[in-house]
Amino acid sequence: MTANLGDATDLGDSNDPQPLEQVTVAGFKSIGPVQSLQMRRVNIVIGANGSGKSNLVKVFAFLEAIRAGRLQEYVARAGGADRILHFGAKTTDELIIDVSFRSDTNRYELGLVPDDTGRLVPVREVVHFWDKAKYERSYSEALFPAGVEAGISRDVPAGISSWIQARLDRWKLYHFHDTGPRSPLVKTCALHDNEFLRADGANLAAFLYLLREKYEESYGLIRRSVRLVAPFFKDFVLRPMPFNENMIRLEWSHVGTDAYFDASSLSDGTLRFIALATLLLQPSRMLPSVVLLDEPELGLHPYAITMLCSLVKSGAVRTQVVIATQSPLMLDHFDPEDLLVAERREGASTFTRLDSGDLEAWLEDYSLGQLWEKNELGGRPSTENAVTR
Repeated sequence: MTANLGDATDLGDSNDPQPLEQVTVAGFKSIGPVQSLQMRRVNIVIGANGSGKSNLVKVFAFLEAIRAGRLQEYVARAGGADRILHFGAKTTDELIIDVSFRSDTNRYELGLVPDDTGRLVPVREVVHFWDKAKYERSYSEALFPAGVEAGISRDVPAGISSWIQARLDRWKLYHFHDTGPRSPLVKTCALHDNEFLRADGANLAAFLYLLREKYEESYGLIRRSVRLVAPFFKDFVLRPMPFNENMIRLEWSHVGTDAYFDASSLSDGTLRFIALATLLLQPSRMLPSVVLLDEPELGLHPYAITMLCSLVKSGAVRTQVVIATQSPLMLDHFDPEDLLVAERREGASTFTRLDSGDLEAWLEDYSLGQLWEKNELGGRPSTENAVTR
């Protein structure tokens, strides 16, 4: 008996809070073979510089680009296939990514190989469905490339591919690091650019305006969270620009005065925290299914980092979060099982999830952050064995 691929409801609820269960990656940047890496609602990746923690986050961003039909654009921006393949095409002849959801009910696997022009092209692409309670065996369906793009980029109305596409469409890697005078966060943006929060926060003002008008509860939570970190902050001043009502920019008011200021007058850390709070406290229906953040603690005061961790934990009830960080303070707010330790062994990144049982005696006297600083968790700079080619 096989699955009825025309029945979308048979393939599961696309709003599951924990859709992604495990990941297999081989040949992506510093990542050699990583088999069946288990994913939780919160995944905090730690490690030394160059250990590969950011590359794990980028795997998900890579899949998002592939789904959007931007595989070749991603490869070109990276500098060609050699820059993406582990130690280049001479060492790695195929890049493999395999992701599974909901107790392996739904699964997507992809194999990419380099061509003579420096591109990566699909050589194998399969979606799988197996509800073990209903069916004796899995159903697999090969996808055909869309030219030089992956088959998953083709929109289909129903079936396994459609279910996988809905997931990948809602994976987002966010970078709010740029807070300078030309930062996307402080620029004027289109008033109606508010379907989702953009990866660089370029539509932050428009998105907050939508939340204030349509999602009062979420907007109130964001405002109160910002006030805890910046007590001088009263509220956002959000209005279409007087001389161009199709545009808006981020402004705010100060406690104790009627004066208001633009976003560039905020400190870097405060502006970053506003973007992070907006991301994690937005309405559930608008949240990405996987939120990806690379070193979100940059520029934040320790109290703001504590607040950020609270937002991550509350947000993870409604979505999944993957964070690469260098902050020992962040670790103190999570369980050992939430942590993935990245290390390089024989030239390749490995990832190990911590276990509370192994650390029970240590945790009686030290926090997780302290244990990392004492090099009891791994993930610290160390001499690497020679690369095996």
